[in-house]
Amino acid sequence: MKNKFITFEGIDGSGKSLQIEMLADYLSELGEKILVVREPGTTVIGEHVRNILMDKKNNTMSYKTEALLFMAARAQLMQEKIIPALENNYTVICDRFIDSSVVYQGIGRGLGEKFIKELNKFVTENIEPDITFFLDISPQNAWLRKIGVQTSDRFESENINFHQKIYLGYKKLIVENPNRIICIDANVSPEEIHTQIVNATKEKIKTLLLI
Repeated sequence: MKNKFITFEGIDGSGKSLQIEMLADYLSELGEKILVVREPGTTVIGEHVRNILMDKKNNTMSYKTEALLFMAARAQLMQEKIIPALENNYTVICDRFIDSSVVYQGIGRGLGEKFIKELNKFVTENIEPDITFFLDISPQNAWLRKIGVQTSDRFESENINFHQKIYLGYKKLIVENPNRIICIDANVSPEEIHTQIVNATKEKIKTLLLI
């Protein structure tokens, strides 16, 4: 059976966590073994790195440090969780992956897409997702969703211009990777979003699962 690696991308407030849970339940009902992971995190080392990256008190962190910390957490996640799971015929669903690094650090922080992609090749051993869902919601609408919710990390605290740059970066990646990235309208209800994810990719999921 073919290995399956599915990633979710989107700006903060797009609703990735819920959709990952719903997709994992859907695929489990099809008889698939599922592993859900998040970036940065999941491993003990990765969660320690996540705490450093997300802490708003670390406001003097250089962009290069930020990029390398994300890569370090990804390297640990690949070796400890993702690669073993794929080798054992699990479907792996990851909350963020290399696309996040390309848009947040490569484009948003100005480190360059090429630089980030080269680092990622070393970290991931050239393993790429079979399919990526991009939950498409504008930064303005995502911000409205978070009214009254305390911002908890360095990235959520960035201004709207930064998040607009990230959003446009994702749009660029969608154009460059039309066979991998599927754009999903995230402005509707969670149930409608889930239906889009299943219906819009049904044939592709069947191909991946060999059912």
